[in-house]
Amino acid sequence: MFINNYFNTTIWSEQKPEFIKSLNKASNKYIKDARTREKAFIKEHGDFGRSYHSTPLTADNDFLDFRNYIGQKSWEYLDHQGFDMQQYTTIFSEMWVQEFAKKGGGHHSAHVHWNQHVSGFYFLKCSDKTSYPVFHEPRTGARATKLKMKPDQKGVWGGSELIHFKPTPGTLIIFPGFLEHEFAVDFGKEPFRFIHWNITAVPKEMAKDV
Repeated sequence: MFINNYFNTTIWSEQKPEFIKSLNKASNKYIKDARTREKAFIKEHGDFGRSYHSTPLTADNDFLDFRNYIGQKSWEYLDHQGFDMQQYTTIFSEMWVQEFAKKGGGHHSAHVHWNQHVSGFYFLKCSDKTSYPVFHEPRTGARATKLKMKPDQKGVWGGSELIHFKPTPGTLIIFPGFLEHEFAVDFGKEPFRFIHWNITAVPKEMAKDV
């Protein structure tokens, strides 16, 4: 019996610690501003459960080297999957930094980003005590016909519905824009900060008008 795996979901990851120091420094003002914007809410309700999002980072030259790197890697990611990238230009549609609440409870429910081809994370502050990304089975048919998994089964199997990464500072993850993802609840034991981005591939003849 031949075992053939088709319709895989490709996720790239690597360690890129050389960006940590400069990007944390560049991100500090954005996180401070995000907290300031919610100052009234925090004063009334507290910090618990919050996720502080920056304004867009794509125009900030302090992030230029990083943006160029992940932009190129995202192009290579699509090219590696067989897409004819000579016909497309990749454009950043979003890039922001966020940090979960110091008092804990920060999280993100499962979601996808509309009309994106590549998404990614770069982790600036995290540990084995913080939140982490969780990815969901993207095939609707597989989820609709899901069977029970064997009890006490460890690892990732063909029938696994969820997988997760436990990042360390400097972990870079690139994944398809259609892949549903969430962040587990953070307990506020240690800081949790990461950069998130989305990239769209646009036909070159259309990109001239963008």
